[in-house]
Amino acid sequence: MATDRSAKATPRKAPATRDAAVNTVFQSYPPALRAKLLALRGLILDTAKTTAGVGALEETLKWGQPSYLTTSTKSGSTIRIDRVKSSGDRYAVYFHCQTDLVATFRELYPNEMTYDGNRAIVFGIHDRLPEGALRHCIGLTLTYHLKNRKSARSM
Repeated sequence: MATDRSAKATPRKAPATRDAAVNTVFQSYPPALRAKLLALRGLILDTAKTTAGVGALEETLKWGQPSYLTTSTKSGSTIRIDRVKSSGDRYAVYFHCQTDLVATFRELYPNEMTYDGNRAIVFGIHDRLPEGALRHCIGLTLTYHLKNRKSARSM
């Protein structure tokens, strides 16, 4: 009898952040929400490690939210994660709203995720993360400027 291992897969535990302010923000979340956000953090860090051209990420706070920047390579756009302020049981991955990233994600994955305008992918605390789709979206974000540099060179 075959089993669906992906349904039971546990995300790898992400290493602790070196930034005390980021740790304080994670510790401020209720435990269930903290677990979800730390899983997102782990997915972002793992995707960065396995995506060519990204390099090490800088983890910091932007607008009080844990944020991930490609400071050393400048390959991508900033990713932020946080609870949805208007809802205690929702959290989101936020993207720069003046990019076409969320529009691209919506085209690629119209039914797999819920979107908030052109700025976020939103999840409920009881939702199962669509890891493959989300990993792809994170990879596209972390290489966003590489794509634009290649387009400019070919002109």
